[in-house]
Amino acid sequence: MDQASTVAAGRQAGLRFACTLDGNGGCRYLDWDGVRAWRPGDGVLWVHLERDDPHAQNWLNEECDVDPVSRRALLAEESRPRVEDVHNALLVVLRGVNLGADDDPEDINAERDLVPIHIWVEETRLITLRDKGHHLIALSDIRDALAQKRGPNTSGGLLVKIAEKLVKYAEPIIDDLEEQVEHLEDHLTKLDPEAMRGSLSEIRHAAIELRRYLAPQREALIHIQVEEVTWLTRKNRTHLRECADKVQRFIESLDTIRGRATLLHEDLSAVTSEKIAKSSHRLSILAALILPPSLLAGVFGANLGGIPGSQAPWALLVLCLVILVLIPIELWVLKRLKWF
Repeated sequence: MDQASTVAAGRQAGLRFACTLDGNGGCRYLDWDGVRAWRPGDGVLWVHLERDDPHAQNWLNEECDVDPVSRRALLAEESRPRVEDVHNALLVVLRGVNLGADDDPEDINAERDLVPIHIWVEETRLITLRDKGHHLIALSDIRDALAQKRGPNTSGGLLVKIAEKLVKYAEPIIDDLEEQVEHLEDHLTKLDPEAMRGSLSEIRHAAIELRRYLAPQREALIHIQVEEVTWLTRKNRTHLRECADKVQRFIESLDTIRGRATLLHEDLSAVTSEKIAKSSHRLSILAALILPPSLLAGVFGANLGGIPGSQAPWALLVLCLVILVLIPIELWVLKRLKWF
């Protein structure tokens, strides 16, 4: 099937794409008719569906020989990463980076989140489901590898490759959060406090949300390793262990990021308090300087008889000179008292 036919097949209702692995790193693309005509002897089948599309749901419920409980789990909106062993097959729910249609895969600042991918895998078949509007760049990478005859040859290898790619594209998000924290640390006293508080809040929220899904994802990857399915090789299990270890490092990094963000927030509060204290101190000094001249001005400005110099034309000049002499004396006294 040529490339145009491949794209057309991928656009059929509910079917993102389908193919059979040729055992040499490549594949042969299928449409709905090809999927329905597939038999285990034709090679490992990979079907990628839109979970919330009625056509995909009908095929899974009526034409696919997956047990009812597993079908309901595959179509469920519940998306916490987990693994279930079902008669030498695995029901797997993982999370991967959702890449928008206009996003550059290398742009770590793109707006992204972790979205679910539901997987049913057995020795000769693998079914993946994701929601409409989600684009998992991890699966696109695997399709490109198959097109170049550098892809997996078995269902176990395909499952491992999906797990590796999902982990790979989560890493830039962690790195981006670390860079944001480092930037805020370097510019603690230069950035606007309100904007910085907002950035720290977003970083902490992102770290908590990512950890919320990555922690069970690690447990799911570990669980796959110990499942006694015959088609998962020792090499597959080794690669899955490496994926789980990498996710564990992500979790540790997220804990560090959250801790650093919390400390930064405390430092920001301390810096803000210090600025307020300095401003209050300056106001106190200013009030201390102004108080005696204000007292003199108040006394001589009283509308009472007997005010000295009330009839003298030079009285105002004398009062101004007294105030000018008084201010340096006050400054000297305040300095001796170590107010500044």
